[in-house]
Amino acid sequence: MRSSTTLPPLQALRAFEAVARLMSFRRAGEELLITQSAVSHHIRQLEEFLGLPLFVRKARSIALTPEGTDYLARTTDAFRLIATATSDLRSKSNRNVIRISLLPSFAANWLVSRLHKFQSRHPNIDLELDPTLRTADVAGGEVDIAIRYGDGNWTGVNSRLLMAEQLSPVVSPALLQTGPAIAVLQDLLRHTLLFAKKPVDWQVWADAVGLDLSQARTIQLTDYNITLQAALDGQGIAIGRMLLIHDHLRTGRLVQPFPQTITSTRTAHWLVTPKDGKIGPATQAFIDWLIEETKAASVERNGEPGNAI
Repeated sequence: MRSSTTLPPLQALRAFEAVARLMSFRRAGEELLITQSAVSHHIRQLEEFLGLPLFVRKARSIALTPEGTDYLARTTDAFRLIATATSDLRSKSNRNVIRISLLPSFAANWLVSRLHKFQSRHPNIDLELDPTLRTADVAGGEVDIAIRYGDGNWTGVNSRLLMAEQLSPVVSPALLQTGPAIAVLQDLLRHTLLFAKKPVDWQVWADAVGLDLSQARTIQLTDYNITLQAALDGQGIAIGRMLLIHDHLRTGRLVQPFPQTITSTRTAHWLVTPKDGKIGPATQAFIDWLIEETKAASVERNGEPGNAI
């Protein structure tokens, strides 16, 4: 029997946080290293414990209920408190811990698959990733460094360009075959365009190629991970951040219908460090490795066919 009637099963709580953040049972399972059915079981267990649903299940997507949205905000705060307490204790040990804030999309689609290289080179350094849409307080010491997406113009911190994204619309092969034809740029307006929280990506690309998006039919989504999943599911056309979706293009899960690829420092990945803070040896080691990896990734991508504007 459970010893507490107020605390939920913690494994179920972790599954809920992952599903709510990623908006996907499959991706949550990949992150937690459990099966999708196990994730579903944990969510049902938590909903039974709470006595109400946390998600609205749709045919090909999910959404948080109002109760689920409120619960996510509170549990996220709780996990953050636990992480901070753990970090404080671990900092007193002989191991080096680096706290890194970054977007979930950059973590899932670029960084995580490369971390084994850093860990093999620096086995005595622990990385503490905080994938979040919230802007962490780097200047105030909430994290050691951050990896942010945008134009690099943030107050109170130093910003160093890591990679300028390469942007171009992408679509699932199924939608390309069954939807309205996409032969010229204006054909994009016959489809639903998938926007992330701040649709600057689309605007940068459209301005460069001379396409007016004012009459476009759009769906506004919160995170680029969700936007990417909607594109994979054939729900519309997304602007591809080519450095993040390389594998989807390589395997044909997504297709680039036009060759125009736009590179802009307005839509780039930046390393953010404290303006006046000192950087310790462990953090500097990670920064050096990260710069090395991003340079290699940019060279790899730029070496592929495609027209840049």
